[in-house]
Amino acid sequence: MKQVIQKQLQKVKSHYNALKEYRDYIKESKFNFSIDEFNALSVEQKGVLEAYLKRFASLQDYLGAKVFKSLLDISGISYTKMSEVLTLIEKEEIIELDRWIEFRNIRNDLEHDYPDELEDALKDLKYCVDSFDDLEAIVLRVFDFARRYGADI
Repeated sequence: MKQVIQKQLQKVKSHYNALKEYRDYIKESKFNFSIDEFNALSVEQKGVLEAYLKRFASLQDYLGAKVFKSLLDISGISYTKMSEVLTLIEKEEIIELDRWIEFRNIRNDLEHDYPDELEDALKDLKYCVDSFDDLEAIVLRVFDFARRYGADI
């Protein structure tokens, strides 16, 4: 089991590191999330925004679909369904369930609205960029929890 979680954590680390680089680039560029500014961006700059969203969604999906279950497995905490997984992960203070659901809703909105409703998509993108610190805190708590049960990161 430790090998599985360590492999998963390496993937989380990879997504996290890339997401952090993209977020730093977006912050340094002082992008203001307006339609006019978005339309004036180069293809490469738009690509960074797309990459940020993809990594944000991928990291969140992977944590929820794989890593949280593995954390419970290595700690010996039993569960039978996904709703229990999220409740138990919240009880272990890795996530705040309301915030996690909020992330999922925003991510789903982006998937369905972009690029048809560009103004709404840019608001959601801004939310995701502004929420980086919260997602980072989840990742760090995942790493800390895994270390307590012998995983190397």
